[in-house]
Amino acid sequence: MSRTVYVNGEYLPEEEAKVSIFDRGFLMADGVYEVTSVLGGKLIDFDGHAVRLERSLRELDMAAPVTKDELLAIHRELVARNAIDEGMVYLQITRGSPGDRDFAFPDPAVTPSTIVLFTQNKPGLAANPAANKGIKVISIEDIRWGRRDIKTVQLLYPSMGKMMAKKAGADDAWMVEDGFVTEGTSNNAYIVKGNRIITRALSSDILHGITRAAVLRFAREAQMEVEERSFSIDEAKQADEAFITSASAFVMPVVEIDGAQVGSGTPGRVALRLREIYLDESRKAAV
Repeated sequence: MSRTVYVNGEYLPEEEAKVSIFDRGFLMADGVYEVTSVLGGKLIDFDGHAVRLERSLRELDMAAPVTKDELLAIHRELVARNAIDEGMVYLQITRGSPGDRDFAFPDPAVTPSTIVLFTQNKPGLAANPAANKGIKVISIEDIRWGRRDIKTVQLLYPSMGKMMAKKAGADDAWMVEDGFVTEGTSNNAYIVKGNRIITRALSSDILHGITRAAVLRFAREAQMEVEERSFSIDEAKQADEAFITSASAFVMPVVEIDGAQVGSGTPGRVALRLREIYLDESRKAAV
């Protein structure tokens, strides 16, 4: 049975879903997106994703096609129609289809934004076995554009980074700029030294991760020390442990960087404890 998807106000079988070839998301990567995880049939951190979406749209002067309440209703309807217990809801909004290709933005009063949502069924998402063994990362140069704080659909280089990691026998890549780690290809990056969690401070250099914000809040509530500053790959290799956070990976331990073992080479107690706390607290607050 095919999925039910949402396109510009309609719930449709995925085979019937269509977007114009002149849509600026297709021609210009002129669009933003969010991914919200689903656990137990409920949405995790929805409010944070909705607020970040509003910011991304505002930064790009792009019109919001629905309200926050309408967006929540659409998410819930798709989860119900597709019987998602564990998985994700993908949302994308573009500047729409002006009917031809032009670098200039179309008038939003004439060209409405395009909105698309679909679900991905991921049984066992929270019980990902990778969390028990950790992942391996490589370092690559960060050559993306300067507004990484806006969650745009410009994902070619992160995709290339994933493939570089795969070719090197690793799971992901950490991007490095001016000698310091910015973030992973689709996640925020952390190291742990003693009981101190170190992660890059928020700026236009990195995505303002929704899971990042929740995890750091939970860490502080658990009396863990958090230091928001840049760190190098060499410092990361000497750390006691390392991990990443994202909406789909939650908290994922990193056990190897560029072939060098991190700490004991096994998932560290801080990362595992934060994963446990995050999943517990997020399930309680899920909508």
